[in-house]
Amino acid sequence: MTTTLRIQHETTPLLVALPALETMSTAEFIEFCHANRELRIERTATGEVIVNPPAFSDTGNRNFNISAYLWVWAERDGTGLGFDSSAGFTLPNGAVRSPDASWISQSRWDKLSDADKSSFAPICPDFVIELRSQSDTVKGLQAKMVEYLENGARLGWLIDRKSRTVHVYRPNFPPQILDNPEAVSADPELPGFELPMAKIW
Repeated sequence: MTTTLRIQHETTPLLVALPALETMSTAEFIEFCHANRELRIERTATGEVIVNPPAFSDTGNRNFNISAYLWVWAERDGTGLGFDSSAGFTLPNGAVRSPDASWISQSRWDKLSDADKSSFAPICPDFVIELRSQSDTVKGLQAKMVEYLENGARLGWLIDRKSRTVHVYRPNFPPQILDNPEAVSADPELPGFELPMAKIW
């Protein structure tokens, strides 16, 4: 299997073949991520390494707002943990993904060992949010949302600020597209969680 390094640059992803990464183990991938802490690094199920640059300032602000709303709800609800865009998870298919925001039920999180929790935890979040940035394509994010569902996510939101739409993903249902909603509800999967969109657009 050939491993490639994809560098997201503006709106065009660059693929760079790095033969040295062809046999990169999980430990070596983690070491690679530690050596490049300023970047968001993901790995596909086929071994392709994707390097994302830091988010532009306005996208970072929107990500912050999303995480803040999720944190407030999670603290009040008390049945799980929220994560921001810096958290990476190893999905059952072997991919390592970092959603812009995510949530995992406490009961599922507690089944992981301390060693698992302190690494790219081998678990797919129950709920994921991806916020489209200038370097993202809708098609690419749609594929990620399908991957999350196939690996155990119960709910996913793809937020596209450019078109002011929210694509809502649930297992066994076609995506629901909300056009310029004032707010998006996560019921029934996350009872009571609602994301006001005014500070996200």
